[in-house]
Amino acid sequence: MAAWVLLSALARPSEAEVVGVSASGFEVREQASIAASPATVYQAAITPSAWWDAAHSYSGSLTLDARAGGCWCETLPGGGSVQHMVVVNAMPGKLLRLRGALGPLQGMGVEGALSIRIESGASGAQVSLTYAVGGYSARGFEELSKGVDQVLALQLERLKRLIETGRPTAQAP
Repeated sequence: MAAWVLLSALARPSEAEVVGVSASGFEVREQASIAASPATVYQAAITPSAWWDAAHSYSGSLTLDARAGGCWCETLPGGGSVQHMVVVNAMPGKLLRLRGALGPLQGMGVEGALSIRIESGASGAQVSLTYAVGGYSARGFEELSKGVDQVLALQLERLKRLIETGRPTAQAP
């Protein structure tokens, strides 16, 4: 848990917010305008290994089978694997919805729904990433929600950069 909060402090939130927190869960929302078509954004989003920060994974070897029942999984060295989330709704160019618990949430008694909604905007695509988590946490959800919000803001920023510049990270000066 401490590593998650420490790493989340490095995230750069853009239009990010903790929508709500209660004793039984939380919801966070990230939003970005991306200078690309909704179809281009969707295609990039379904390749998480290209944009998801490897520091927030076990190995960086991420795959996503973008169809109902498909797995957002990760291959680990030595033959191991991780199922991060399962696709429950895939509408190319419009919506990708997954269910599961990311990162340290996997070891808790929680379940989450991650929705990536993509709409046409004046200068490209408007992307909204919402993650609603519910269940049990002995420490509550107040601090955890802030860390998750910051990490997801970082991931959306990386997706935006990848699409707009060809690189998920800022170029060195």
